[in-house]
Amino acid sequence: MRRVFLKRKNMLKKNEEYRIRIEDYGNDGEGIGHVDGIAVFVKDVVKGDLAKVRIVKAKKNYAYGIPLEIISPSPDRVTPPCPHARVCGGCSLMHISYDSQLAWKQQKVRACLERIGGVENAADLMEPIVRLRGDAGEGDGLRYRNKGQFPVGKGRDGELLMGFYGRHSHRIVNTEGCLLQSAKMDLVLHRCREFLEESSLEPYDEENHSGLIRHIVIREARATGELQVCPVICADSLPGDADERLVDVLKDIDGITSIVLNINKERTNRILGARTRLLWGREWIEDRIKDLSFEIGPVSFYQVNPVQTERMYEKILSYAHLTGSETVFDLYCGIGTISLFLARSAKYIYGIEIVPEAIEDAKRNAVRNGITNVRFQAGKAEKLLPFIYENEGVKADVIVVDPPRKGCDEAAIDTMIRMSPARIVYMSCDPATLARDIARLKKGGYEPVKVCVFDNFCQSTHVETIALLARIKDTMRV
Repeated sequence: MRRVFLKRKNMLKKNEEYRIRIEDYGNDGEGIGHVDGIAVFVKDVVKGDLAKVRIVKAKKNYAYGIPLEIISPSPDRVTPPCPHARVCGGCSLMHISYDSQLAWKQQKVRACLERIGGVENAADLMEPIVRLRGDAGEGDGLRYRNKGQFPVGKGRDGELLMGFYGRHSHRIVNTEGCLLQSAKMDLVLHRCREFLEESSLEPYDEENHSGLIRHIVIREARATGELQVCPVICADSLPGDADERLVDVLKDIDGITSIVLNINKERTNRILGARTRLLWGREWIEDRIKDLSFEIGPVSFYQVNPVQTERMYEKILSYAHLTGSETVFDLYCGIGTISLFLARSAKYIYGIEIVPEAIEDAKRNAVRNGITNVRFQAGKAEKLLPFIYENEGVKADVIVVDPPRKGCDEAAIDTMIRMSPARIVYMSCDPATLARDIARLKKGGYEPVKVCVFDNFCQSTHVETIALLARIKDTMRV
């Protein structure tokens, strides 16, 4: 019998235009509407918008479009306070009201827990999302970042470009500042721009791997007000007296404590190279979380939202439910911030981190704060954890993990299950890999008990999530 396949008549075509009601959001914050049952994904729209949309890519069961006109705006649509919101790669949600952003992020985490993690009662486990309240006259979700990384380049007419990369590109969006960072950091950026415009220092050309100035990296310690400025260059040093002139331009800014030069001569997308040289002041700035003091250098991993970081660490401490008698493992510990935050409430802390430089920072931070019941080791969690457990016989009462976006290594999860701690506190910057690892831990006898989402990366699609898991036999006592 010969089968006859008919071409689907209602398949959308490229460049066709439609009026589309936006019904929901996709995983990356894009709007979703339908035409004849076919899903259309549209950037820069808000749930509830009625938009005129042009199809730019069409597949059999879905399509992508761009908004040509907002015919009837959603009540959740707002005017972005930043003029670069649509072109800059950072604030992809700034056209959506902050309350709506939070609702979508909470729902996004819930969907991951249910669909990927197999958590049937996810909504019942989830605490209210922790929002970032505005202060000093600023709106909610603004002026929170303590770090900025600004690429430097040259425009078509030879003008200096300095700002952020555009969406899904390495095209530099020229900016004078950023509403996500403090006015002090804006001033530093402005001074660096003036210096580069008046000097003969050549901006870096990524395509040809030529030029000198690649990035300007700025860090701010919000608790102390200290600032660090770190130009990244494609050479061993600045020519002539340029380093002295740069110091003269910056050192009178209130809070400037550290001016360092980073050398990155590699043809790579990595921002910072392996070598850093002090130009003026200290090699680090000091920040505090509660009463703990930390040295922050140009390559130190440190949370970018200090207000939310303190709240997250308090939540981790609450979930860990420490009484002072517990042995705690802190996997992917970075420079030891979580380990040291928990140390005064635990018997002993083991911190494991793959980056040796971070472990050296962690050790210095322990000495700095007079904390002795910690042991920091450099190595892969999936190798060090089983070694300490099997060869040294160390058992964990509580395990805290804060892995990179890819989540925990499967071997590390297997060892965590064999160690059988009473509680596992999992902090994640990616709800999808968090949910995947929760599914693995569920198979090993653990159940999620509580989940809390933190809006750490306001105006973007990203969140931090903290989940408490307990052994099934212990869940009634948590």
